[in-house]
Amino acid sequence: MRRPFPLAGLLRVRAMAEDTAAAELAAARRGERSAQERAARTAEALGGSRAPGEADLAAWQAAIAARIALSSLLTEDTAALRHAQDEVGGRQRDWTAARIRTRAVERLRDKHEVEVRAQDERAEQAVLDEVASRSTTPVSPEEDA
Repeated sequence: MRRPFPLAGLLRVRAMAEDTAAAELAAARRGERSAQERAARTAEALGGSRAPGEADLAAWQAAIAARIALSSLLTEDTAALRHAQDEVGGRQRDWTAARIRTRAVERLRDKHEVEVRAQDERAEQAVLDEVASRSTTPVSPEEDA
């Protein structure tokens, strides 16, 4: 006597929304890792650049210009990293909200399954009780002894 879960369609839609949110969160995390790696490489390059010790004015100006460019690039990479982190935070909130909505319907499904199982067991017990009450073999006191 199986009764289908009446909200099964809603559960499928919510599960798909949760899966989509999880995929978007994973993509945002990959973007964040990429931004972290870019910022780290730029910081390393900036830290490794040195002004020439004894060089002509043009070489010295070129080295300073390169450091300024790396510094600007690091500023941009840091801003991109902050943006990526904000994106991860937003996607995390979206996934959490989707998971909460899915979990609410899953709890209703679990409750439905428990109720259906209990109804099935009651129906089975009623059949067994009916069969037992129709038993035509009376037990005599002599057979009992």
